[in-house]
Amino acid sequence: MKIAYAEVVENERLYADTYAMWFRAPALGNGACPGQFVMLRCTDDAAVEAAGPTTYNLQPTTSADPLLPRPMSYYRVRDGAAGPEWAILYDVVGRGTAWLSRRKPGDRVYAWGPLGNGYKVGRTSRNLLLVGGGIGVAPLVWLADDAVRKGLSVTMIVGARTAELLFPAGLLPPEVEVVVTTDDGSAGRKGFVTAPFGELLEWCDQAFACGPTPMFRALAETARASKTRRSVQALLEERMGCGTGICYGCAVEVRVRGGRSMKLVCKDGPRFELRDVY
Repeated sequence: MKIAYAEVVENERLYADTYAMWFRAPALGNGACPGQFVMLRCTDDAAVEAAGPTTYNLQPTTSADPLLPRPMSYYRVRDGAAGPEWAILYDVVGRGTAWLSRRKPGDRVYAWGPLGNGYKVGRTSRNLLLVGGGIGVAPLVWLADDAVRKGLSVTMIVGARTAELLFPAGLLPPEVEVVVTTDDGSAGRKGFVTAPFGELLEWCDQAFACGPTPMFRALAETARASKTRRSVQALLEERMGCGTGICYGCAVEVRVRGGRSMKLVCKDGPRFELRDVY
């Protein structure tokens, strides 16, 4: 884990209230992989700025608002004009993300990462099935980029409530086969991602998912009802106060050999085998 000020390079609204923000902070991107995340302190607190990037300060002053940092999945990486750059994809849903949406090129954000355990693609896997619900598509985009670069076959199921909330398929590599579902039928297939997931599970060597808890529960039921035992790696989303295992605010119960055990999403995850959690 590294701690640094991440300099904003771009902050672009892609669709609806969803933004892609690019940062220049090589220390926070080096060694990262799809599925890992970075913690961003979304505040103008002067005391945080004065502490400096080498001070690991998890206790913001009372003037900080919001108090807690925000965990954000790495969305993409690229070679920038002045070196490597990485991005996050986020919806504006509260004070923290609203603060992010107001950042301009040249602004700095106090951050630490890369954190957690990202997706793990098997050495013999050739056909990958990706399932993203809403903003959960973010870490899957980098996974798709990486898989296509390695010559793997990728099918991505992208689901959202309505067409306007869908991640644009045109932003994905052309080699990716995209299956779209919307709850209201305004784009693609009407319904949830579970239907095409069940149809394609036998085709894939591995499946990777990220999205809300109800989606995970539905995918787990579909996976259990299938005749396959394909690995389905789920990237869990939980509220986090630190991202490093200190606060224990992101504990979840996971099946382990001999029973069940409490694990931390930030430290033991966020990647878990879907059937072990749901």
